[in-house]
Amino acid sequence: MTTPQELAERRAEEAARIRRSLDASHEAREKGIKGGEDTVAFVHENLCIGCDQCMIVCDDDAIELYDKPLASPIMDIEVNKKAKILRDPCTGCRLCVLACPTDAIVMLDR
Repeated sequence: MTTPQELAERRAEEAARIRRSLDASHEAREKGIKGGEDTVAFVHENLCIGCDQCMIVCDDDAIELYDKPLASPIMDIEVNKKAKILRDPCTGCRLCVLACPTDAIVMLDR
């Protein structure tokens, strides 16, 4: 029978394997996204779910959330949050693009 210690060790090994895999995937994705001072982030409003993950990772305070009326016949919610990039403080670091779970943020040339 598996002991709690053995189970904990297997879980830790599996967590480390998953983390290595995600880190490798993240690095490959990051290389494919243009960035730098000549670029600025842009949010596709229709893909944004207002989760605020982009705001959490943005070190430049270049993202704010705003209220947008939700037009849904099945959900009884008056407003939905959407992200908005502030062009001037955005440094083109790409962190928001990498953090966005719905791929709503892309980098554009300034």
